[in-house]
Amino acid sequence: MDDEIQLISDGDGLAVIGDPEAVDRFLTSEGLPSKDLGLKRLRSALGAGAEAAQVGSEIVAKAGRWVKLTEKSAQAMKKYTLMKGSNPGVSRAVLTENGKIKGLMEMVKPGSFLANPAVLAGAAGLMAQLAMQQTMEEITDYLAAIDEKVDDVLRAQKDAVVADMIGVDLLIEEAMTVREQVGRVSEVTWSKVQATPVTIARTQAYALRQLDAIAEKMDHKAKIGDLAKTSKEAEVKVQEWLAVLARCFQLQDAIGVLELDRVLEASPEELDEHRLALRAARQNRLELISRSTERLLARMQAAAAAANTKVLLHPTTVPALVQSSNHVSTAVVDFHGRLGIERDRQSLEARRWADAAAEVRDKVLETGAEGLDVAVQLGTETFGRARSVMGRLSSEIAERALRQRGDAEGGPKRPDGPGPAEEATP
Repeated sequence: MDDEIQLISDGDGLAVIGDPEAVDRFLTSEGLPSKDLGLKRLRSALGAGAEAAQVGSEIVAKAGRWVKLTEKSAQAMKKYTLMKGSNPGVSRAVLTENGKIKGLMEMVKPGSFLANPAVLAGAAGLMAQLAMQQTMEEITDYLAAIDEKVDDVLRAQKDAVVADMIGVDLLIEEAMTVREQVGRVSEVTWSKVQATPVTIARTQAYALRQLDAIAEKMDHKAKIGDLAKTSKEAEVKVQEWLAVLARCFQLQDAIGVLELDRVLEASPEELDEHRLALRAARQNRLELISRSTERLLARMQAAAAAANTKVLLHPTTVPALVQSSNHVSTAVVDFHGRLGIERDRQSLEARRWADAAAEVRDKVLETGAEGLDVAVQLGTETFGRARSVMGRLSSEIAERALRQRGDAEGGPKRPDGPGPAEEATP
């Protein structure tokens, strides 16, 4: 029995290839869920000849499973150091039954079907297809989870650029159904859908502009009441346009799956280059969507934070505004997760009116205490000055009383003009 299994990783998933029993034992021991890789479809990339026939028969005898790279599966794979080979963006190794790495696939067993460059490129192409199909399934779950049928959203739109998506959707679903039944994408099937990416891209751009418009509207509202109303409207509108964007992304991945099948059928030698080009284009779409939705989140959260400072004046409006902002944030972060965009969600808590009132009361009391200290200090200084003046006045009154008594008793008359005490009187 062949106890070797061969691993291929492209950063999005892991392919496990080998004897069916060995593959099952490996996946079970690591606790990894998997899907059929579809190795048999690679026979079309081998061409004709005795060598192709031999490799084709070996493909039939092998099992291939695909594992999505999640936090759990990535952790399990840390014990296996996969090495980079000749195919760009792909790491691989051959493991024995006890998990020891023997070397790179193309360097082990020259007669092995995975030593064939066309088969290696084909396996990487199959992995890319499965990764996109996995995202498509997650988007389907996302649309079901938000209880929002994107077709209903599209039909409700009067804009022709969005309504065109319904026809594109039907064409692509038909092509995917034919592919599933036939096992390949013929020239006839491809001809029906090859122009659809233009419509999808136009709809995606339109949906992104709608999200940007909501963000700008939040910027232009200064009054709390207007902000609250706009935020409430945004709860529904943002969810609808995120649903449209999700459906666009899903259809673009479907087109990618069909493209790779068509290249595998018509030009297998170009499969690796086409796979990498699709990967780069997909990443560009993700970054574009991320920038637009991040701008919206920033505007919503800034409006909620500013409103929180005015809760005393608007005790019912501000909590509603903050709640709307958090609903939009939750919707966007969930949307990001389905598309594989990483972001940490930070919810803003609405300030309670009582808390704000208590804070203001504390500030007033603090300011009042400071004022009282100043008043006491000023009062003390004033009392001291008053005591000094009263002391002088008391001395002068006593001196005058003594002089007047002397005059009454026949003492010397005092000269005309003010006396010394009078002159000293201020």
